[in-house]
Amino acid sequence: MASHRIGAAGGLSHDSAGPSNLHHHHVPYATSLHQGFMYAPESPISNINHIKPSASNQQQSTLRRLAQNREAARKSRLRKKAYVQQLETSRIKLNQLEQELQRARSQGLFLGGCGVAAGNISSGAAIFDMEYARWLEDDQRHISELRSGLNQHYSDGDLRIIVDAYISHYDEIFRLKGVAAKSDVFHLITGMWTTSAERCFLWMGGFRPSELIKMLISQLDPLTEQQVMGIYSLQQSTQQAEEALSQGLEQLQQSLIETIAGGPVDDGMQQMVVALGKLENLEGFVRQADNLRQQTLHQLRRILTVRQAARCFLVIGEYYGRLRALSSLWASRPRE
Repeated sequence: MASHRIGAAGGLSHDSAGPSNLHHHHVPYATSLHQGFMYAPESPISNINHIKPSASNQQQSTLRRLAQNREAARKSRLRKKAYVQQLETSRIKLNQLEQELQRARSQGLFLGGCGVAAGNISSGAAIFDMEYARWLEDDQRHISELRSGLNQHYSDGDLRIIVDAYISHYDEIFRLKGVAAKSDVFHLITGMWTTSAERCFLWMGGFRPSELIKMLISQLDPLTEQQVMGIYSLQQSTQQAEEALSQGLEQLQQSLIETIAGGPVDDGMQQMVVALGKLENLEGFVRQADNLRQQTLHQLRRILTVRQAARCFLVIGEYYGRLRALSSLWASRPRE
């Protein structure tokens, strides 16, 4: 039997010559000689050292994803809880308003001073009328504060607080009208929430800014030349904006007439669908008109001194108070 030994260079040497002996002998690890270095394949044990870090990273990534999922689920539960609480609060408020509305109906009262029974209006319109009635109560308080501030000669600082509060008071009614317009724009634009005398002067669901300015000019003397120029410039710009909105509304009305009247006589469903889409533009007109009214009040506040502004808003409040009183007198007049 041929004997084997490990040479000094690390190679395998054979005592007996012959290639057949090398082919029939089992070698534990295949080796190759290249430039004097021996290369051996990596053992299974050495491969573990390379696998472990990859498995660890994968485990950490999985843990991070699980943590993120848990956090996302927690936030989702919190949002759902907040949403449910909001719905519950809204439901309670709506129930309270409906109870107040039922009490008002049972007592034969009218909402918002408009003189129109609330039995045939939408829930959104009824809620707005309730909010408007509260706004009118606050309006009386603000007017009393303005009158006291002027009559008792409050300082400019104290009077400014009252004037700014009145501006915020009007900002609130514009906000309420914006909400109501989304619910029932016809209720707003037809003025069913106002008194009969107020409706005679209604323009797109409210007062006409240029007419209000015209009424105020004679009540605000003396004015400086710069103030007069500023007020007349404001009046001119509001008139132009009013004309543009009025023309747009007229075009919408004409388009509605043509749409509703068109099509076959026996089946107008398609025309009704188109007309409904066009009616959605009414909300935009009311919103733009209210924006013009709101900007006019703020512009007047900037043009006038604090005492003039107090006088201005007192005149506005008194004017609409007298219109509401006129409606009541007209409704209670003796009839033959």
